[in-house]
Amino acid sequence: MLNFRPILFILGLLLTTLALAMSLPALVDAATGHADWQVFLASAGLTLFIGVSLIITSRGGQMTIGIREAFILTIWSWLGVTLFASLPFVFAELNLSFSDAFFEAMSGITTTGATVILNLDDAPPGILLWRALLQWLGGIGIIVTAVAVLPMLKVGGMQLFRMESSDTTEKVLPRAGQISTAIGAIYFVLTLVCAISYWVAGMPGFDAIAHAMTTIATGGFSTSDQSIGAFAKPGIEWIAIVFMIIGSLPFVLYLQAVRGRPLTLIRDSQVRWFLILALIIVSIVVLTVYTTQELSSEQSLRLSAFNTISILTGTGYSTAAFDSWGPLAITMFFIIMFIGGCAGSTTCGIKIFRIQILYETAAVQIRRLVQPHGVFIPYYNRSPISDEVAMSVMSFFFFYVLVFVILALGLSALGLDFLTAVSGAATSISNVGPGLGPIIGPDGTFTTLPDAAKWLLSLGMLLGRLELFTILVLLAPSFWKP
Repeated sequence: MLNFRPILFILGLLLTTLALAMSLPALVDAATGHADWQVFLASAGLTLFIGVSLIITSRGGQMTIGIREAFILTIWSWLGVTLFASLPFVFAELNLSFSDAFFEAMSGITTTGATVILNLDDAPPGILLWRALLQWLGGIGIIVTAVAVLPMLKVGGMQLFRMESSDTTEKVLPRAGQISTAIGAIYFVLTLVCAISYWVAGMPGFDAIAHAMTTIATGGFSTSDQSIGAFAKPGIEWIAIVFMIIGSLPFVLYLQAVRGRPLTLIRDSQVRWFLILALIIVSIVVLTVYTTQELSSEQSLRLSAFNTISILTGTGYSTAAFDSWGPLAITMFFIIMFIGGCAGSTTCGIKIFRIQILYETAAVQIRRLVQPHGVFIPYYNRSPISDEVAMSVMSFFFFYVLVFVILALGLSALGLDFLTAVSGAATSISNVGPGLGPIIGPDGTFTTLPDAAKWLLSLGMLLGRLELFTILVLLAPSFWKP
């Protein structure tokens, strides 16, 4: 039988943490004299009451979490936090519908960055801070999930990153808890350094803090409709590029670097592949922009590097209408929406390590065709790739494409044009943020989409953030059998 006691207990802890986070925008609104402080205070009170009630009623007894409980806990955690995180959006001065509020909260907590809010420049400071906080919390949340949960659940090849030889949570969780705490400290320090860098480069203090949280989380929520471009300072854009890349690398390797192994980052094949791929793609886009747009070489390099890294890492900031850079640039941006960064980072998408495994597996298969009697073994990070991992990655890739197609067809059935439907499906499942075209492109928002499309995109965001199988496994009848 499923043991729901530990699931409800941990969910209570998460809601209690969320309630405490709501107090920060309440204080900001109260300090600036905005009435929304009451909304945040009331939302925090309700969330705290539910959270503490779950903790009190579910503590004690058998608290062991098995594989099935871990799947349910992961889904309930993200859905429960999103539901309560949407409360301030519903009752704040913005007057968003529940569909819009849930979409905004889901976009925040999954670090997607798609928004339905217009006139961000005039929005209350509490709402702006709340959006940034959601992405910051979602960023550390997905790192912890990738370190502690997904390897244990063997989702999409993530078993490569197991910290223990045993699959049981009794052995994994204590070790994962220690590592997650250390990674959380590194995450906080990097956010602080990013905020100070933005401030020194000329960004106002409040904006620097908000953008630092969404940059490290590779989320992309901004305090302005013009995103980072509103500040019109090249230095700020280069700082964003650096920290978007930092947020896209494995945080476990940062921990190893802090503990005296700084060369681990350079030696990791996933990191090398990501940096080389980013350099190649940026170079192609720079040449395209320089030869087709009336921009200087410095502008071509900066704008191309910023927007390419933003989309590749799934951050979603924009400083230019990159969907007007011509067919080659549009095609490049559409493709890199799916890639993402490294496993164990704040990014989403297919992720670099899966592309590496697919490449190595395909290369070995070709060599076997050429030399049928040869013995060829695919390797990842100088270790053999097991058949289980290869099969898991190929299954993930298949379902990723399948879900993308279903989302695109669903959006098309709801009346969206081809470009909006296809790019919307891609940006939701890859948690990127902006799509392509005049409606949801870098200069647009998701406001005008029908509510059904927003709910479908919210589902796509959750599926992409939790690596598909974490949710799809619940559809299997065998999962619910004792």
